[in-house]
Amino acid sequence: MLNVREATQFDESAVLAVWTSCELIRTHSDPKEDFRLALQTPSSTILTLELDGLVIGAAVVGFDGHRAWFYYLGVQPEFQSAGNGRILVAAIEEWAIKQGAPKAMLMVRKTNSKIIGFYERIGYSVEDTLVMGKRL
Repeated sequence: MLNVREATQFDESAVLAVWTSCELIRTHSDPKEDFRLALQTPSSTILTLELDGLVIGAAVVGFDGHRAWFYYLGVQPEFQSAGNGRILVAAIEEWAIKQGAPKAMLMVRKTNSKIIGFYERIGYSVEDTLVMGKRL
């Protein structure tokens, strides 16, 4: 049975295993710290997708007061291409609506054509926006 729920501190290793198997972790990020911050910040959380109690997918979601953003969305490779990513995105969108967000946003590396295609198939589009950043 599939279930979506908010993660707790006890889900850290399972969520990190999803992110690792989906190759979402980069050397300049500390996924453990990202996990903990997402749970500690009042305007963010981590949603998990479980199959019979096993975490098979997860994503960080947050609301900045204007838009909902989601990051680290991943589904264990053996559970991909079965609609599980769509279920997790739908849960993110539902969470965002409950927060009052009029729009959901995400960032994808330009070279990740597989995931860009996934998001386009479920209604997301490339926006005419340049994202800028500064490492602090």
